[in-house]
Amino acid sequence: MYEWSDTDLMFRDALRGFIDKEVKPHVDKLESGELPPFDIIRKMYATFGMDEMAREGLEKAFAKEEARERGETVSESGEKSGGFSGAGSMGVILNSELAGVSLGLVASMGVSLGLTVGTLRSRGTLAQKKRWLPELVTFEKVGAWAITEPDSGSDAFGGMKSYVRRDGEDYILNGQKTFITNGPYADVTIVYAKLDEGDPSVDRRDRKVLGFVLDKGMEGFTQSAPFKKMGMNSSPTGELFFDNVRITKDRLLGETENPSKGDGKDSAKESFAAERIGIASLALGIINECQRLCIDYAKNRKLWGREIAQFQLIQLKLAEMEVARLNVQNMVFNAIERTAAGKPVTLAEASAMKLYSSRAATEVAMEAVQLFGGNGYMAEYKVEQLARDAKSLMIYAGSNEIQVTHIAKGLLGA
Repeated sequence: MYEWSDTDLMFRDALRGFIDKEVKPHVDKLESGELPPFDIIRKMYATFGMDEMAREGLEKAFAKEEARERGETVSESGEKSGGFSGAGSMGVILNSELAGVSLGLVASMGVSLGLTVGTLRSRGTLAQKKRWLPELVTFEKVGAWAITEPDSGSDAFGGMKSYVRRDGEDYILNGQKTFITNGPYADVTIVYAKLDEGDPSVDRRDRKVLGFVLDKGMEGFTQSAPFKKMGMNSSPTGELFFDNVRITKDRLLGETENPSKGDGKDSAKESFAAERIGIASLALGIINECQRLCIDYAKNRKLWGREIAQFQLIQLKLAEMEVARLNVQNMVFNAIERTAAGKPVTLAEASAMKLYSSRAATEVAMEAVQLFGGNGYMAEYKVEQLARDAKSLMIYAGSNEIQVTHIAKGLLGA
């Protein structure tokens, strides 16, 4: 793949029309936190029929899984949840186009439809999928995915302090999560916690990690108000608190502590790779929008009687933006092709994509502010928002420093 198809471009143009009409007029309220992003996302899903596609796709997936349980041979082709998962070309276009206008919209959508739905699809039992997925894939309900804690950060597993203890057939959950996208409003939350079996000889860092599905309003489960942030403000981020939350076994992912696909750590690592690949499409959207704004500004802004586009230093900035755009776009195209061919990108490769693309987007956005001069520092000219949003990509989905470790481990076979 080296360019967007005609179908991709048609979808992009239609999406831009929706963004102009339904998103841009509300950006100020989205960025202030006054307007949560969920109704706009739902309207977009309805406008493009993505909710119906998701519903139909899920029903087909359920039918196949039921057939497998009956021992029937089932074709694996085309088994998707429906809608736009973010991995295909249209999903990438959706993410990148929204990222150039309001990055938080994509973050909220991606965590709910990507991480929450993706984890349930890959790790849940059929009963769990039927219980939670129908309203999640259509975005009727909002999902969250909770692993980060105040004292863990990049040391997500080793530093995890949230824990569960068995109580008969149930589990009792205690602890806290932070920086949780959609956390303040989520209807369904996937939570990872350590299993405390009461054996002091087992180092806390080495204890098994389990995943659970929680619903809003469960006794002892508290969702904080949204944080105030530097960027990505249209995506509500908050803390979660667990005070003796009783969890029945039907909420344990896979309904077993020893699933064939591995424990909660393996589940989370799968999600890490998908999330980091997605960062590249978000970075591409920010780069595209910065470049568009800068080209337009350079052609119209005059100094010493000349358009600044005629100055060589301005041309250098625009040229370097184009190099970054091409590099990130090629990474995205490669990921699309690999996914379509059934050759998934490894965690190390996903980390490399995330590291490079987030750096590139941040550098381009900061250069855009510089090109605009004093105007670039003003909220009116949009590039200051893009610069704040771009910086979040260097921290979001695992800080860039931890990506270096994952890339090196992949190279060294560690």
